[in-house]
Amino acid sequence: MMNGRPNMMAPIVYPTKCNVQHYCNKTVVPHIHPSHTQHVNHQMYEHVHYYPHTESVVNEVSHQHFNCGPRMPRPFFGR
Repeated sequence: MMNGRPNMMAPIVYPTKCNVQHYCNKTVVPHIHPSHTQHVNHQMYEHVHYYPHTESVVNEVSHQHFNCGPRMPRPFFGR
């Protein structure tokens, strides 16, 4: 049985991971460079790491209520 409230530690806050989306426009400029190809066979091991990522959208709505007292405002008539 616990008596009283549990001990509360300060929260651990990690640095924000920022995801940047880049949008690019492409312009093609042809440059012709003759070349020779030498074929060299290599064995390579690729270590593939996965980082699943999800996105979400939050729609927020705010309401304000004002207590203006018991009297109704009087209409204003200019001179």
